Amino acid sequence: MTNNANQTIEDFVERLGLVTQADGLPRIAGRIMGLMVIYGGPFSFADLAERLQISRASVSTNTRLLENLGIIERTTMPGERQDYFRMRPHPYSPLMRGYVERMRRARDMVGGTQHDLPQDFGDAHERLQELNEFYETLIESFEKVIAKWEAKSRTPFPERPHEPAEESA
Repeated sequence: MTNNANQTIEDFVERLGLVTQADGLPRIAGRIMGLMVIYGGPFSFADLAERLQISRASVSTNTRLLENLGIIERTTMPGERQDYFRMRPHPYSPLMRGYVERMRRARDMVGGTQHDLPQDFGDAHERLQELNEFYETLIESFEKVIAKWEAKSRTPFPERPHEPAEESA
């Protein structure tokens, strides 16, 4: 690989780390994701720690987060005892579905608070109603984005991450 390609990849990995950090996720999670977007995997804990110059504990914490978001999946290699990680096929729809689910929980929490709060908190009820409508608008918008993405990709997407398939020897 040329030095230019290496620099381009390194820049992408670092910039994706900054993007994810700006979105409220750990920078290391974004850097791992960047590496996965470029190479796909599989990478072991040691591979990720060495390539990104981070601790194995950071690898563990951030791969678990990325697994829970549906971006990467854990896999094994024949004859190996350690776990490996690779980019999930088509991870973006499940990622967006996760955002929608979290927004639904937030909306439901707001609605529950609005229901339980005494009526003499009129101004608070108005603000809670506005927040509830905000979440509802976000949910509707994200559902449209997901439908558009799935139609554009013409690929069936699972509702949530699945267990890695067993690999034959």
